[in-house]
Amino acid sequence: MGWSTKQLADLAGTTLRTVRHYHDVGLLKEPDRRANGYKSYGVPHLVRVLRIRRLADLGLSLPQIGTLEEDTEHPGEALHELDAELAAAIERMQRTRAELSVILHQKAPVELPPELAAAFDGVRVSEADRSLNVVLAHLLAPEVLSRYAESVREHAEDPVLLEFDELPPDADEPTRRDLAARLRDLPVTKELKETFPAPAGVCADAPRGEKFTQRALVEVITELYSDAQLDVLRRMTV
Repeated sequence: MGWSTKQLADLAGTTLRTVRHYHDVGLLKEPDRRANGYKSYGVPHLVRVLRIRRLADLGLSLPQIGTLEEDTEHPGEALHELDAELAAAIERMQRTRAELSVILHQKAPVELPPELAAAFDGVRVSEADRSLNVVLAHLLAPEVLSRYAESVREHAEDPVLLEFDELPPDADEPTRRDLAARLRDLPVTKELKETFPAPAGVCADAPRGEKFTQRALVEVITELYSDAQLDVLRRMTV
């Protein structure tokens, strides 16, 4: 008794090319040949092909399968590793679905993480503020970003903040001084100062380093806001 390569492939529910590939990568031993030179496969070859396919269906790569002994009935270590990889993948997908839910239901900017998008849910945000928050989400440490989002969530619609967004570039000195004073007295300003005390502030523990992050944020803010708005921000720190 003996099967040809095509017969073996048919029995295993796979293709001729797949069987030949198993040979090429060393997963399937070459069978004996008949007198006419054709390969003659037996039950052990069929069982081996079925085992390879089963392990591949479970998620093991062919190189991983190649590291297992053929007579290993229960490759526990490899399967435990695979299970851990799948658990991590499922967790990543669940986080991604949660973020997609926020984006779809709140029509939030895709650039923002869900906790920051939720802080501005339903709030009209200027293009400059939106761009700044996108950069913050990229530069800040995750735990710092979460605390920042929590601080601004309750105060995102304050009319004084809207006044800052709409400040004319040619606003006179008394207007800028008065706005700076009122912004400095806002609950959100005081809360942010308490949550992120100087000198590190929101740049503490930034993945790219505190100095790099501070420099980048200064450059971003300088480009996003008008001279009048920048003057107000400087006055707030006095």
